[in-house]
Amino acid sequence: MRSIDKVVTHCAAALVAWALAAPVWAQDPAQQSDRQQTIKTEVSLVNIFATVRDKKKLIIPTLKKEDFRVFENDQEQKIAFFAAEKTLPVTLGLLIDTSPSEQYRLGAEQDAASRFLSHVLRKGDEAMVVSFDLDVDMLSDFTDDRAQLQRAIHHAQINGGGPMVTPGTLPSGPNGTHLYDAVWLICGEKLATEAGRKALVIITDAEDFGSKVSVTEAIEAAQRTNTVVHFLLVHDPGQGWRPDIAHKVADQTGGRVIEVSSEKHLQQAFDQISEELRSEYTLGYYPTNGARDGTFRKIKVETTDKDLKVLARKGYYAAKGSD
Repeated sequence: MRSIDKVVTHCAAALVAWALAAPVWAQDPAQQSDRQQTIKTEVSLVNIFATVRDKKKLIIPTLKKEDFRVFENDQEQKIAFFAAEKTLPVTLGLLIDTSPSEQYRLGAEQDAASRFLSHVLRKGDEAMVVSFDLDVDMLSDFTDDRAQLQRAIHHAQINGGGPMVTPGTLPSGPNGTHLYDAVWLICGEKLATEAGRKALVIITDAEDFGSKVSVTEAIEAAQRTNTVVHFLLVHDPGQGWRPDIAHKVADQTGGRVIEVSSEKHLQQAFDQISEELRSEYTLGYYPTNGARDGTFRKIKVETTDKDLKVLARKGYYAAKGSD
């Protein structure tokens, strides 16, 4: 496993890193050089990645720009950019729950995850592998080296074993599942500077014990970095699990929750996520509300066919600056 530097020095530094980053706002390089003179008239492009399914949950890949409607805070917006490009690179974070509740499933999860990355990654894509329990451990930084990713997946072990993303910065106890910390840190510290399609795929029962940040803060980190969060929800009968938490995070970021009850279903779930990642539409608009006030804006994406369901993030944070 490749040695890596510590990516976080303390929580405040991580907060600044993602709060100042603005991956959902695209600007022309020429405009950036004159930013101080043009800030009053500059309007930011908001990008949305959306997946559309029919009543049978089949993905619909053939829609056109005119088939979509986009609303911000209930005000319809004019779609300025549209694409249905399946080859757009993906930056993917694979998060594996290695708390004791997962010990009897870890081997099957590792095998399925290995097949998933082998299937989903294409030229130009990158992925990273992270485990979380008492700490958030980076097993492989972003790479397109499949062999390195495979080694990282199989290096995951119950209660950690890799270089910590947050050594000494987030409290640990004798027991813990730092799910919220993992989402918050990976989005803020690793995905904030990445462009294009970004996604987390998390294998977990979605129970959190001991995280420093809240689920709301974890969702905000994903929203600020335009990261879609998918959950493969695994649990043993009689053990605790939190489908409500998984659905809350996925719903707000445009991801999916797939409940997994067997090894066969685990592979099927990975196949569904793989299809989802390759069947997204990209929609962009310049908001009619041009205020650079840093506020959260609600987004709703729908199609002209009411029988179709759109999966997309529920909002974004506006840029911050002087008017």
